[in-house]
Amino acid sequence: MKLWNKQALQSIDQKIERFTVGQDRYWDMYLFPYDIQASKAHAQMLGEVRLISGEESQLLQKGLDQLLAEYEEGTLVIEESFEDMHSKIEFELTERLGETGKKIHTARSRNDQVLVALQLYQKESLLEIKSKVLQLFQCLLELSEQHAQSLLPGYTHMQVAMPSSFGLWFSAYAELLIDDTTMINAALDITDQNPLGSAAGYGSSFPIDRMRTTELLGFSTLKYNVVAAQLGRGRVERSTATALSQLGSTWAKLCQDICLYLSQDLDFISFPESLTTGSSIMPHKKNPDVFELLRAKGNSLQQLPLLLGSITQNLSSGYHRDLQLLKGPLIQGLLESRECLDILLYALPQIQVKEDLLKAEKYRFIFSVDTLNELVKNGVSFREAYQQMGQSIAEGRYQPKNGIDHQHLGSLGQLALEEIRLKMKEKQ
Repeated sequence: MKLWNKQALQSIDQKIERFTVGQDRYWDMYLFPYDIQASKAHAQMLGEVRLISGEESQLLQKGLDQLLAEYEEGTLVIEESFEDMHSKIEFELTERLGETGKKIHTARSRNDQVLVALQLYQKESLLEIKSKVLQLFQCLLELSEQHAQSLLPGYTHMQVAMPSSFGLWFSAYAELLIDDTTMINAALDITDQNPLGSAAGYGSSFPIDRMRTTELLGFSTLKYNVVAAQLGRGRVERSTATALSQLGSTWAKLCQDICLYLSQDLDFISFPESLTTGSSIMPHKKNPDVFELLRAKGNSLQQLPLLLGSITQNLSSGYHRDLQLLKGPLIQGLLESRECLDILLYALPQIQVKEDLLKAEKYRFIFSVDTLNELVKNGVSFREAYQQMGQSIAEGRYQPKNGIDHQHLGSLGQLALEEIRLKMKEKQ
């Protein structure tokens, strides 16, 4: 049943229909409850401004509640005879309520229906992701406190460089998550604007109350200009994609470190065998597959803003069917981000840190900078101290300085964890 046909006997080329509908029915099952939510607010507003009667408004809202209950029970499906969730909802309301059901589409378009459903979905998903990011942040700071005194070799150019610590490593990623939260907050600000009432992108001659639907749907503000609301198609999705991309890059880099640190050559950390996988032919292997997949999924998110931007970059103002193709990649990105954060929150607390790593002979020169700095503290110029240290290393006379004295804010001796916590608190 295609409610968008202009004529009852209008036929649609089946091959063209399959191509234009694409995967919409599949992705619409994720958006269905949000379209119901927006439709309820719309029906209530229509009754309040007397475009429909109070009784019709109540019947529509009750019918929408029934559809939502069927969705939550898993009994509702969008059959192939329907183009999308919007046609399914209107058909069901019409079947159950008769002429009243047909009134649900008064003063709106599929365009603003998709806009508002997507933005409600994005808003809720971003809030869930933000909550998980905060949990990961807290997990990393707890690990930092627990292993603050456990030294770790620092590398530059993949060469032994300077002493670090697990406390410094864990809290570094915690502080990066604050930047990621800033990006999520920006995406939330852009998403949290009600586009409903913009109709096909040019408003309506009906006396609708857009401020009322903004209030009913819990948006912070209204996207006032109806053309601006339409032009938000693609921009809103890209803001979310950009936030996911930055967050994905953070956990991907963390997982790359984990994979490196788990290697037999470095052997800085370990995990319970239950979190690793074996080889089909090598019985000794304990592969970090979960962290490799997390790394790959985080890296794959880097293409999402580019993909969405490529689809929309040369479109003129007004609606274009190209915009339909934004839905799938965006929903997939949000789903995978939540899943990856869940897995990371499950696995990371089980990390096992190796102690006394810097006692190995291969890390003997890791203290050369600290030893050099002692000469500077005693009055030798830095350039002269550098040359003396280089010569002593070359001649085999180098003796590393015992103990580490890093006390400035944000260093080995002063991790500034409380300051980092306060920074994140400002973003919550």
